[in-house]
Amino acid sequence: MSFPRYPNYKDSGVEWLGKVPEHWEVNRARDLGVFSGSGIDKKMVEGEQPVKMFNYLDVYRSIDKTLSYSPDLMDTTAPAEKAIEHAVRRGDILLTPSSETSDDVGHAARVLDVPEGVVYSYHILRFRGTDATDPAFLTYSFNSAPTRSYFTSVCTGTTRMVLGREDFKSAPVAQPPPAEQTAIAAFLDHETANIDELVIEQRRLMELLKEKRQAVISHAVTRGLTPRAPLKPSGIEWLGDVPVHWEVVGMTKYLSSLVDYRGRTPTKVDEGVFLLTARNIRDGKVDYAASEEFIPENEYEDVMRRGKPEIGDVLFTTEAPLGQVANMNRTDVALAQRVIKFRGQADILDNYFLKYWLMGSYAQADMERLATGSTALGIKGSKVVQLRLCLPPHDEQRNIAAFLDSELAKFDTLTAEAQRAIDLLQERRTALISAAVTGQIDVRQLTEEQTA
Repeated sequence: MSFPRYPNYKDSGVEWLGKVPEHWEVNRARDLGVFSGSGIDKKMVEGEQPVKMFNYLDVYRSIDKTLSYSPDLMDTTAPAEKAIEHAVRRGDILLTPSSETSDDVGHAARVLDVPEGVVYSYHILRFRGTDATDPAFLTYSFNSAPTRSYFTSVCTGTTRMVLGREDFKSAPVAQPPPAEQTAIAAFLDHETANIDELVIEQRRLMELLKEKRQAVISHAVTRGLTPRAPLKPSGIEWLGDVPVHWEVVGMTKYLSSLVDYRGRTPTKVDEGVFLLTARNIRDGKVDYAASEEFIPENEYEDVMRRGKPEIGDVLFTTEAPLGQVANMNRTDVALAQRVIKFRGQADILDNYFLKYWLMGSYAQADMERLATGSTALGIKGSKVVQLRLCLPPHDEQRNIAAFLDSELAKFDTLTAEAQRAIDLLQERRTALISAAVTGQIDVRQLTEEQTA
């Protein structure tokens, strides 16, 4: 859909803003309101006034870039005069002046209705605009791609990127008349809400595909591919019935190799032998881009002294996260701690079937039953021997693995298409906001149509 443009434009005087509507002004943020910092810290001090506090994550994680009161806001205390000085009210804009990366600095969210006694943390700047500014418009403007690029270009730091108050004050803002600011904000509220709903639908589709994918795996590795095959009790309550000609055995019974790469942490270097960690193992595949670590070539033999990988070996993560599996598809790598390598006995246990068995819901539940840990579940190598395996004949294992390869490829294609749709929608959202707040769209008539 194409949108109308204004009849006349002028040079903004700012390279990345380009031309703006002739009747708009171009100001610095300092001319539009007041920035205040040095908010309240997280320490609770006896005798001080209890307050609720917006912090960095409230601003950063806000999807629609608005902030509302919630009983879940952080509790802290502040001297009475500080609570007044750093209070927030409707229309204030809170911004993030620092983060670990330049992409995460300068995020803005506007405050909706809040009661008294709500403040902002010392990790945040508060902007309070003049009567000539619309908070919703300015929030869109601060979060627009051009302004975010400006923030990225001026932030400084090494381990942590920081925007000074002067950086915020110097930010150029294309400023239409107040009524037009409100019209632009209303237009963007309407259009972005529609886009966000489409994104939600695509994410819901991805979740359904994930659930269906898991169900297909679990059914194939416990019931096989023959409809209405005769069944027998497995003897395991959580597993139920299995085909009559299948075995239910301890998983390690038909392994020719089980190697737990637990030991000393190897030296990390910029170049050398790729170190495959638990972070590289996801959804039945090895993702070499998920984490790139290397060890010196002269340490490889020592690190892999318990057994080098072969093509097809099953890799299993013992924690962080637990129970992710994949088949080895290259041998020129080292394996890190928190990874166990399985290899099935030839002509008895197919490695690719074993991978899918471990991905199934029944095996995953078995792992959780044996796992320990408070913040993150993990399973010790000594307990892996207690895992159970539902075992068809070897030829049937290979047929099941081939079937699942084919079926999961279809799910992967549909999931990738949904993710591409989300990426395109988010790109459109970003472009729409940037165009509206820099005057590349004349929304005056459009907002009238939206409310008609």
